[in-house]
Amino acid sequence: MVTTPLIDDHARVAPGARAVDISEFFAPQRTGHADLPDPTPLLRNLTVGVLEALAGAREVEQLARWLAEEAFLSVVTRVNLAARARSARGMAAVRPHQRITSVRHSSPADGVVEGVVIVQTPMRTRAVAIRLEGIDRRWRATSLALL
Repeated sequence: MVTTPLIDDHARVAPGARAVDISEFFAPQRTGHADLPDPTPLLRNLTVGVLEALAGAREVEQLARWLAEEAFLSVVTRVNLAARARSARGMAAVRPHQRITSVRHSSPADGVVEGVVIVQTPMRTRAVAIRLEGIDRRWRATSLALL
């Protein structure tokens, strides 16, 4: 039995052996609906987490594992702006009082869910639009918009 060696940039390959690019083993793998859990709890929890991060009551890094890079950077930017605004007004971070009134989602393709979560706070009602994609056998938010 012949095995293919895994190498890095500095290793040598034995004569007659085939070099393998190991990055192909670590590339994100798309996952279909059949191998993924119900997205509703993640839509709810992610919405609550984002609103708490914006209010300063949660560290935004706690959301990183559920957000794709672009969505995470977008949330970090908004959290930083909200922190600056609170600081300029001399306001302390407070855990927001909120109630999720509805969660709706649909699936435009296998392994993709687009959802809207309606959240009622004492001051106003907000909508959070989230796109989830199945990556590596779990849901990841690739887009998130707070309206």
